[in-house]
This record gives sequence, structure tokens and C-alpha cells, in this order.
Amino acid sequence: MTEPAAPSPFRLAYVPGVTPAKWVRIWGERLPDVPLELVTVTATDAPALLREGGADAGLVRLPIDRDGLSVIALYEETPVVVVPKDHVITAADEVSTADLADEVVLHPHDDMLDWATRPGTAALHRPDTTADAIELVAAGVGVLVVPQSLARLHHRKDLTYRTVADAPVSPVALAWPAGATTDLVEEFVGIVRGRSVNSSRGRGAPEPAPKRTASQKAAAKRASRAEAGKVPTQRKPKSGKAKRGRR
Repeated sequence: MTEPAAPSPFRLAYVPGVTPAKWVRIWGERLPDVPLELVTVTATDAPALLREGGADAGLVRLPIDRDGLSVIALYEETPVVVVPKDHVITAADEVSTADLADEVVLHPHDDMLDWATRPGTAALHRPDTTADAIELVAAGVGVLVVPQSLARLHHRKDLTYRTVADAPVSPVALAWPAGATTDLVEEFVGIVRGRSVNSSRGRGAPEPAPKRTASQKAAAKRASRAEAGKVPTQRKPKSGKAKRGRR
């Protein structure tokens, strides 16, 4: 006999710093027959990857060009400034962009923070990636403002970070091709939004029970009473009041 073909995997792209582990675990519990394949992608390349069908859905950083994509926001990340451990900024638990006015603030090409006005002084050359910028911070060339998860991802023993209270936050969202909202995509949307398995809209959700008509409800009620031995005896129709005779 020919063995049935294995189901195609659900391909989930994700950008650096975003951790999909919890959602991957829930997927495995709810859809054990559908493998989930993780696809790493840079923040700048993620929208094109989704439009070209390189993944079924992706965890991305906003803002992005939403043309051809469906997008739902999930959460926002706190911005932090990465500095050497002996930097004067480390004296405070939290700083503002004004505290960076005299600093060289690096601006890598993969930076996704939506600045209205960038703080500090721009470096002469922009590093290609956040990883390159981290190396420059360690070399004492400047400081770097990034989402907190990226500071943790690129952790070094000689560097630390502090929250920047008035820097733009970094929204993380789920995106997928607008014309490809499949049952599996709906299932993953339900997972990241915290829906229970019974309230999920995807293929793992049970079919809702059809609504019963009034006659069906009455019949079910009679059947239930019969099973409990409480079937009422049928009464004969009244033909009028009987007259009592005198003794």
C-alpha cells in the first residue's frame, strides 16, 4: 500500500530578537500532525519574503510596507541604549534622549525604530547590521538604541544597556500574504492572540453544534424526562363538570 503523503509544514518566519518558542510549543500541542518550520529573516527582508511566498506567516517589526500583507499588532518592545559597562550613562537606571545629545548614536541599516528626530550626533558611516553596530559600541565608537530583545540577543560581557524613556517603542506584529489567509494561518493567529482551542477559528476548532428548533427542544425535554421516569400520564379531555345528585 502507498503511504499517505506527509502534510506540508507551516512555515513561520521571524526576525532577530523575537522569540516564537511559546507559540511553537502550543502549535505542536494543537496540531501535532502539521510540522512547523521556522525561517529566520532580517527585519528589512521580512515583508518581501512573505509577499514572495517564502513563508506562510511571519513575526515582524513595524513599521513595514503593508502592501499585499495582512498585519495584526502583538506587543511593543521597550527601547534601550547599549553602552560600555564603564559609560557614564550606567549611573542611572533610565535615561532620556536628551541624555544622548553629546553621544555619537549609531544608526545601522537594519534599524527599525521609527524616529521622528534621531538623538545625538550621527556617525560618519552607518554600520550594515545591528551586530556590526554592537562591535562598534564595544570599540568605543558610539552608542546604540535598539529594542530590548536585540540588546539581549547581542549580549556581551563588556556592554550593558539602559531604558530610554522617550525613544520610540518597537512594535512586533504577525503578518502574512493578504490573499492567503488559510485555516492554518487562522490557527496561528488564534494561538498568538491567546485563544483557547475551543474558541480558535482554525482547523483545530470543533464544529459548532447546530441550533435546535423549538419542537426539537421540546422533544429532547420529553425524552430526558422519560429517561428519568417522569413521563406525565395523559389526561382525558374534560367533557364538562359532572353534576352532583342529592342524597
